[in-house]
Amino acid sequence: MKTRVLHDRTPDLENSGDAIGEELLRLARGSIDYGLINKEPLPVDCDELPRLLTDPAATFTTLHVEGRLRGCCGTLEAARPLAADVAHSAFRAAFRDPRFDPVGKHELQAIRLEVSVLSPMESIPVSDEADLLERLTPGVDGLVIAADGRDATFLPKVWEMLPDPQQFLAALKAKCGLADDYWSERLEFRRYRTTSYSE
Repeated sequence: MKTRVLHDRTPDLENSGDAIGEELLRLARGSIDYGLINKEPLPVDCDELPRLLTDPAATFTTLHVEGRLRGCCGTLEAARPLAADVAHSAFRAAFRDPRFDPVGKHELQAIRLEVSVLSPMESIPVSDEADLLERLTPGVDGLVIAADGRDATFLPKVWEMLPDPQQFLAALKAKCGLADDYWSERLEFRRYRTTSYSE
């Protein structure tokens, strides 16, 4: 398995080499294989794993087939050991993403995985939309928007498709069910960075 490391932004993982990425991708693929048969994520025994894989972490797993999105799910807050969270995010991306049918056995060989490990969230206090746009770092920041009990996020990789901050924000608002010109003092924004590993 060839591992490509993308968006190196979380300090502990930056120095961990390819071995951690290969293990996370192995866990993600193993959880999809296991889930296809057992309808649940792969159980992970953290007692046998190195500390870096057992520290709490939030992750997303993204599935592509021939360059097209096939599923993407994850968590924003670190609530499980890293290895267990990857097993859960991979299972959900393959079988619980409401935008797609569950992955079938015939697709397993064609699917390519990317696992993203999120840094801790940072709140962004802003005075208005222009202030928010000024604070964003394209290509680096993942962004969470929260409004009226709803939230949505874009991983840093989305900047590749939406490189203009205003377009990026407008699309994220739409994902959250808001008009692209909507603004309210009740809106909350958080950002994070990722270390991503790709097959």
